[in-house]
Amino acid sequence: MKKALFILASCIIFFGCKNPSEVTTTEQESTLKVNDFAIIIHGGAGTILKKNMSDEKEAEYQQKLEEAIKVGHTILKNGGTSQEAVMKTIQVMEESPLFNAGKGAVFTHEETNELDASFMDGKTLNAGAVAGVKNVKSPIELAIKVMTDSDHVMLSGDGASIFAKEKGLEIVDPSYFYTENRFKSLQRIKDKEKTELDHDDKTAVFYDADIKDSKFGTVGCVALDKNGNIAAGTSTGGMTNKRWGRIGDAPIIGSGTYANNKTCGVSSTGWGEYFIRNQVAYDISAQMEYKNVSLKQATQDVIQNKLTTLGGTGGVVALDKNGNMSFEFNTAGMYRASMDDKGKLIVKIYKE
Repeated sequence: MKKALFILASCIIFFGCKNPSEVTTTEQESTLKVNDFAIIIHGGAGTILKKNMSDEKEAEYQQKLEEAIKVGHTILKNGGTSQEAVMKTIQVMEESPLFNAGKGAVFTHEETNELDASFMDGKTLNAGAVAGVKNVKSPIELAIKVMTDSDHVMLSGDGASIFAKEKGLEIVDPSYFYTENRFKSLQRIKDKEKTELDHDDKTAVFYDADIKDSKFGTVGCVALDKNGNIAAGTSTGGMTNKRWGRIGDAPIIGSGTYANNKTCGVSSTGWGEYFIRNQVAYDISAQMEYKNVSLKQATQDVIQNKLTTLGGTGGVVALDKNGNMSFEFNTAGMYRASMDDKGKLIVKIYKE
């Protein structure tokens, strides 16, 4: 009788435990260092279809993504910090009219450009962000300055510009952000509003003239340096035709950007309101910390299950403390690239 009870108890304990293979996979991914340093970026996600992209335009995007990520990779390879790598990489994209950030920012309903950005340091959990900036050439640099040179996390509007001037950042005339294709996109949306009483077609605010379709324009970067420090940053011009000082997820710590050396770093791109409601970037880190799941498991659950169920669209790039990287999105495409410590470069646009 005692032997039978022992066998029964052993079976209960065995089958009540987690699947051994699942535990092994998680433990391996959480303890095995795959890269001493690494970097991953995105340039926006959405209905990005090859049939709508000319060969020339596709080559432009691929070239700029490669240029940007190589800047950050060189910094990391030479022993530089993840903070510097993230800032310099994002600045390459901010200075390109291809992306909805900095120079390529979209227009508001009032025909102005309002820029948002955020940055987080995974070692200290310190962070900085700016919203509604109109005359600062590099919003990501300003976000970092807010983190390093003030007692605050977020500054907005005129106050953020005053702070930028006091700290010696480059101030530009608002006309610097003007690009013909972005302005034409705004005019098309305004014309559409005039002719339609029903405004249910919300995707119009994300229309991109270059690819004749919709995308969520943001740029972002996550980097892991040789000292084991993770940094993440995101920069955007927001939503075409936005009104009333609308602010999306890009400057919101935990939504558009998050970094923690214990887990991972994340930069988001997508329909900002849904990313805010889901706290997408933080949720990925939290799942890794509290559920002990892998980076891939966390990004898949948050994007493919939680975000999708709520009705949100977009994606993330993420990188964990061991150098594992993840591109995750529920749209037709996402401008993206990654490089590991061996120099392996991946540049992609469309869903595979």
